[in-house]
Amino acid sequence: MTDEPRMIPKSSTRQAVSPSDDLLQPAEAPAAPRAPTPSRLRKERAILNEAENQFAQFGLEGASLEGIASAVGISRHNLLYYFPSKEALYRRVLDDVLDHWLSGMEDLWREQDDPAKALRKYIRAKLRSSLEHPNAAKVFAKEVIAGAPRYAEAIRERVAPVLQKEVTTFEHWAQKGLVAKLDFTHLMFIIWTVTQAYAEHQTQFAILLGKPQLDEQDFDRAEEVICTLVLSGLEC
Repeated sequence: MTDEPRMIPKSSTRQAVSPSDDLLQPAEAPAAPRAPTPSRLRKERAILNEAENQFAQFGLEGASLEGIASAVGISRHNLLYYFPSKEALYRRVLDDVLDHWLSGMEDLWREQDDPAKALRKYIRAKLRSSLEHPNAAKVFAKEVIAGAPRYAEAIRERVAPVLQKEVTTFEHWAQKGLVAKLDFTHLMFIIWTVTQAYAEHQTQFAILLGKPQLDEQDFDRAEEVICTLVLSGLEC
C-alpha cells in the first residue's frame, strides 16, 4: 500500500499587518485661531467701556447684561457672543484695569539712580489714570472693598511680584544713600491710596471746591503736594 501524497498547504499570501500609512504621518498641527476682525475688536471695546461705566455705578450685582447691551445698541444675546456671562465680562474689565495699572508701575525701576524723578513720574501716572479712567478705578475699588471675592487670587499673583520689585528698588536706593530707610511696602500702599482717592472721591472733592468736576489744574496741584510729601519723607 503506497502512501498518498500529502497535500502541502499553499504558502500564505497574507502580509503582516503594518501600521496604517496615516498613522506614520505626523499629525497635522491645529489651525491657528483666526485673528479677530477690526469690527469685532471695536464692538468688544464698546462693550467693555460701557460695562466699566455700569459696574462703577451699580456694582456687579446691580449692573445687568441687558442694560449694558442696550447702551451699546445690541441685544443681550448678541453681547453673549462676545462675553459668555456677566461674570466673564466683569473679570475682563478688572483684567484691563490691572493691566493698565501694572504698566504704569514700571516707572519706578526704570530710573535706577534718580528716585525723585522716578517717583514724580510714578505719582503723575497714577493721578493721570485717576483723571482719565475714574470708572476703572472705581470698579477695582468696589471689588477690593468687598473683600475681592472674585479677584483676590489675581491680585496676589500679579500685584505682589510687582510690589516686591518696587520695594527692592527702594532698598537699592536706600543702600546707596539716595533715600531714607522706611517701610517701603507701606509707603507704596500710601501712594496708591492717595492717588486712588482722586478717582473714587472726585465728586466729593469737586463739590468741596465749588466746581462741577475736577480739572487739569486740580490734578497738577495734587501731584505737587503728593510729590512734596513723599520726597520730603524720603529725604530725597
